[in-house]
Amino acid sequence: MNAPRHFQFSSGVDDRPHAVVIGSGFGGLAAAVRLGARGYRVSVLEKLDAPGGRAYVYRQDGYTFDAGPTIVTAPFLFEELWALCGKQLADDVELRPVAPFYRIRFANGEVFDYSGDAEAMRREIARFSPDDVAGYERYMQMSEAIFKVGFEELGHVPFDSILDMLKVAPDLMKLASYRTVYGLVSQYIRDERLRTVLSFHPLLVGGNPFSTTSVYCLISHLERKWGVHFAMGGTGRLVTGLVGLIEGQGGAVSCNREVAEITLNGRRATGVRLASGETMAADIVVSNADAAWTYRKLLPTTARKRWSDAKLKRARYSMGLFVWYFGTRRQYPEVEHHTILLGPRYKELLTDIFDRKILADDFSLYLHRPTATDPSLAPAGCDAFYVLSPVPHLASGTNWAHEAERYRKSIEKLLSATLLPGLENEIVTSRLLTPQDFQDRLNSVNGAAFSLEPILTQSAWFRPHNRSEDVDNLYLVGAGTHPGAGLPGVLSSARVLDTVVPNAETFAHAHA
Repeated sequence: MNAPRHFQFSSGVDDRPHAVVIGSGFGGLAAAVRLGARGYRVSVLEKLDAPGGRAYVYRQDGYTFDAGPTIVTAPFLFEELWALCGKQLADDVELRPVAPFYRIRFANGEVFDYSGDAEAMRREIARFSPDDVAGYERYMQMSEAIFKVGFEELGHVPFDSILDMLKVAPDLMKLASYRTVYGLVSQYIRDERLRTVLSFHPLLVGGNPFSTTSVYCLISHLERKWGVHFAMGGTGRLVTGLVGLIEGQGGAVSCNREVAEITLNGRRATGVRLASGETMAADIVVSNADAAWTYRKLLPTTARKRWSDAKLKRARYSMGLFVWYFGTRRQYPEVEHHTILLGPRYKELLTDIFDRKILADDFSLYLHRPTATDPSLAPAGCDAFYVLSPVPHLASGTNWAHEAERYRKSIEKLLSATLLPGLENEIVTSRLLTPQDFQDRLNSVNGAAFSLEPILTQSAWFRPHNRSEDVDNLYLVGAGTHPGAGLPGVLSSARVLDTVVPNAETFAHAHA
């Protein structure tokens, strides 16, 4: 029996196996913490000038804008990471519950407050359609059943083999995973407005409710179980906290270090080459870069059998996002933290975005007002906002350099006419993010905001695996791998590494 291996990582000596993590999004940072806790020396390499990836933070003119994730659910996934380092999340970050979760405003001005309060939700359902209350209760029971399988049992399980998929297929069939989210909701709910209210969630993770597998109906129960939270100081506080954990483990997070290539010896990953030409050796490589980008741009075609260029070009990608960040010189206290403004069309607009790939004249919007919860994100007496519009990804051919300002003005006009009166005269700072920026800045194939679209044939085993099928010692985390996008998804992808990556001591013995 081998004697235990004692690694040294003090006085300038660190002989722990080396893990390089490409990208510092939440998936990459969570992976780094988990690997550090299991004995690896970890180096996180980030292309941008600050960590976070899609969770980058913009600061301008006294306003703080979270670039991407703003909805924190399943906070235990963050608490686990702090616990691995012998610490408590609450010591570094305050997560404050948000209520209602979302205020949903229909095009005709009707409002539905969506919350985790079961009785309040029954009242809201009854206010719209008394006949649907019983169906809503049955739907929530189904959501819980899906949650217990799809999240609790399978969310952190690797799907390395088709046998893994076949094992769970009976459960997934029993839970009607072959249906779409909208299709399953419609089994229980008759009122069209309520069908919309209960089916929009896939849009938060890059999916079309009319094509996304109904497994994603688990979000309804997940939110009720743990609530919707906001990190005081902004989501960037979670990023800063995770970087602190990594550094406390003896790891490093380095920015302005773009990875151009994963180096190989045969079919084994040996490290990375940076855009600067510098190389960095590694025992294992974890890519938090977009999964399709990882295979198409960081690996040679000769190293890829399953994820060929042809296969990745045929794949279906999530929609893009148009995001406008702005600060106002006044406050809008009647606006909730999270508001969803629905346009006049639902299915037809989503068809334009996902299938026809045309930039429509109408839109549905997610309006984020973080200063409703944390006034420190704007100067005194002011508000910080971002408004997000799902749009086609770059296969639409949209020239965003030409269209961005026109599109922004259309959104401004709608907001001014509805929730933010006089907006055009109140804006003091502004910036835009388009699908072109997602491609150029965040290395997202097609400028897709959430990588591969979460349809059934691109889920679980059918998704790029957490342990690469093509390259040994290469692992994937983030939105494009299992289980998928959204904070719970990308944090769970890092949990999968606990199963597929050996402990550092085991790795060292095997390669001694």
